Amino acid sequence: MTNDNSLIKPVSFARRQKLLGALAVSAFLAAPPGAVPTAYAQQAAQTPPAVTVLTIRQQAVPVYSEMPGRPTAYETAEVRPQIGGLIQERMFVEGEEVKAGQQLYQIDPAPYQTSLNSAEAALARARAAVTLAQANADRARALVRTSAVSQRDLDTAEAALRQAQADVTSAESSVEAARINLNYTRVLSPIDGRTGRSSVTAGALVTANQTAALLTITRLDPIYVDLTQPSARLLQRQRAIDTGLLRRDVGGQASARIILEDGSEYPHAGRLQFSEVIVDQNTGSVTLRALFPNPDGTLMPGMFVRARVEEGIADRGLLVPQQAVSRTPRGEPSAFVVNAEGVAEARILRTERAMGTDWLVTDGIRAGERVIVEGGQRVRSGARVSATEATAAAPEPQTDAAQAASQRTGG
Repeated sequence: MTNDNSLIKPVSFARRQKLLGALAVSAFLAAPPGAVPTAYAQQAAQTPPAVTVLTIRQQAVPVYSEMPGRPTAYETAEVRPQIGGLIQERMFVEGEEVKAGQQLYQIDPAPYQTSLNSAEAALARARAAVTLAQANADRARALVRTSAVSQRDLDTAEAALRQAQADVTSAESSVEAARINLNYTRVLSPIDGRTGRSSVTAGALVTANQTAALLTITRLDPIYVDLTQPSARLLQRQRAIDTGLLRRDVGGQASARIILEDGSEYPHAGRLQFSEVIVDQNTGSVTLRALFPNPDGTLMPGMFVRARVEEGIADRGLLVPQQAVSRTPRGEPSAFVVNAEGVAEARILRTERAMGTDWLVTDGIRAGERVIVEGGQRVRSGARVSATEATAAAPEPQTDAAQAASQRTGG
């Protein structure tokens, strides 16, 4: 009789390990989806999420408004002839700089020189008549004392003298007028500036004070920049000053910087000159005028620019990085603040405006508090976090996008 146990072969240790591993994998795969080891879940729940925080510092922050604008010439002169005549010569190069008093055109002076000569001759005759009238009057005065002539004759002689003297004055005025007209044949530049296109050439006939200008001269250094700002923004600024959020710069006129059409910054700073007192009914905006140096002629009338105008200084400014601010379902700006116990608290913020990559915050956070700038998506209010301090960056002036975002948030 054969023993059944002799048919069972011993299983090696290595084979037993493989079989046990396969059974363990099969059991794990057959388990329900939520049946994870509780030890791992408890460990994950007890580990606070790592976040990066920034301690908010109170600082004096210069506040700027960004607004569109266009340069306008500092001075513009349309040159017209003050007498009529034939243009003999154009004496400038179109587009060049000219100085006040520089000759631009020469009008044929011949007829005006003739008029001057005639006026001077008339003046000489008038002066000769005065000499004769003076002699007659002197003679009459001597003779009237001896009764050689009557008092009536003396009165007539003195009247003739006064008339001759008046004729001299009239002739002198005619000479001066003729001399002025002769000088007007030299058409001069009334201002310093750059010439435009000449509307006439040599041989053209012009008339006194004609409608069409011979030439337009534009002074571009310095240059005005006319800016437009919503009237609501002016009201917000005034309210901020009245409540102490903003302080006017005691230095006087507000400074301004320009961003050119290609995005580059104009190298010269300007100063705000004045603000209109009338709001445009069509646009709801107010025009402001700033004055900029323009030595290289970079700014040209009509080109589009954006200007950053200093509105004041927020002495108790609190800057919160934009990356730390999110929106509630109601659209309110909010951020997580880590308290002294290391617990995250959700705060609703009141943002005044964008300042570069930061928000200028007026409510919802205090100086010295720590705001989460990285890792906030893993945090819920009331949860403990592991905080690491970040390094604060210097405030930057607001950009186009920042200003637009600021206006959307009511800043």
